[in-house]
Amino acid sequence: MALKYELSKVEVWDGNMAASHALRQAQVDVVAAYPITPSTPIVQNYGKFLSDGYIDGEFVMVESEHAAMSACVGAGAAGGRVATATSSQGFALMVEVLYQASGMRIPLVLNLVNRALAAPLNVNGDHSDMYLSRDTGWVSLCAYNPQEAYDFNLMAFKIAEDLRVRIPVIVNQDGFICSHTAQNVAPLSDEEAYEFIGEYKQKNAMLDFSKPITYGAQAEEDWHFEHKAQLHHDLMNSHVVIEEVFDLFAKKTGRKYNIVEKYDMDDAEVVIVALGTTVETARVAAKKIRGEGIKAGVVSLRTLRPFPYKLVAEALKDAKAIAMLDRSSPAGAMGMLFNEVGVAVLQNSTKKPILSNYIYGLGGRDMTQENLLQIYRDLDANAKANKLTHPTQQFIGLRGKKLAFN
Repeated sequence: MALKYELSKVEVWDGNMAASHALRQAQVDVVAAYPITPSTPIVQNYGKFLSDGYIDGEFVMVESEHAAMSACVGAGAAGGRVATATSSQGFALMVEVLYQASGMRIPLVLNLVNRALAAPLNVNGDHSDMYLSRDTGWVSLCAYNPQEAYDFNLMAFKIAEDLRVRIPVIVNQDGFICSHTAQNVAPLSDEEAYEFIGEYKQKNAMLDFSKPITYGAQAEEDWHFEHKAQLHHDLMNSHVVIEEVFDLFAKKTGRKYNIVEKYDMDDAEVVIVALGTTVETARVAAKKIRGEGIKAGVVSLRTLRPFPYKLVAEALKDAKAIAMLDRSSPAGAMGMLFNEVGVAVLQNSTKKPILSNYIYGLGGRDMTQENLLQIYRDLDANAKANKLTHPTQQFIGLRGKKLAFN
């Protein structure tokens, strides 16, 4: 029997500690991990909770991130509640096994503390690893601060394990800006948190010998297509369960989350669309730029996958000029968020807002208020001219020669 962990009504936690406590409260059966900056403290804290007697489950230190996800898949297939954490190169090494986890419908939870991908080597935060996850068949949730890192971990288990979903879930938070920044966090008690998540519901457990099950079977052209189509169907429809879980969490805590979050959008004409910690900074900039008579707003997403096309289109339906902020190298194309939001806004729409793409913050480069204010001024010029007044894609905060592409 695990020892009881006494919590205050308000704790001062960074995003990593917040995630660690959520995993502890979920009474995870197995955490298998190989530490990597900046997610290391999540599993380090969890290991200490275990050694101090606050956890009944198992913590498995493996030899690589590939092995970590492999162990998680095995433990999940056996019938346990499972979680892990990683970042950047570690996540890249895991990716092969992420497809196994989603294809086998193992409802595990992965904390992805977002960090740049090499080369050159960089330990600071951007969204390269978040974007790398987008085709792996996982639900992908976005937290912007330590409180949300805690909340979304609790909700991730309830979403993943719902029998209508049964798909693994990633909880994203920005490396260092969120993961290592201490803020006030209002946790649930251990009893309340576990009651919210609920008892683990086994399905097709390999250790249930009364119902023999095979995992990892080969399926060529006869059935591979059908498996992938079913996963896609359930992932696209998982928004129903996600919304239900958000509502249940709001009733329990008073903290209401929406799949698409809107700020100052009632009369907004120029809009920034962003993810991660930049969202809160953009909200400050939007409020400030309204003093110049510019009707600015912010739209952000809680689910990178499933991508909420209809909700994004609804949120942006009255915007005249929209900037999508991508914190990942576009690598020969427009940014991922630009392309996804562009599809959402333009498909079947009679309105044609002016769309632009800003690449920012790579390798942890700061996104300043002045940067964001200038983006809003650019958007205002676009809206007034009813056309782009600058290249479609611009790199913001780049030293040396400016980079921009049409």
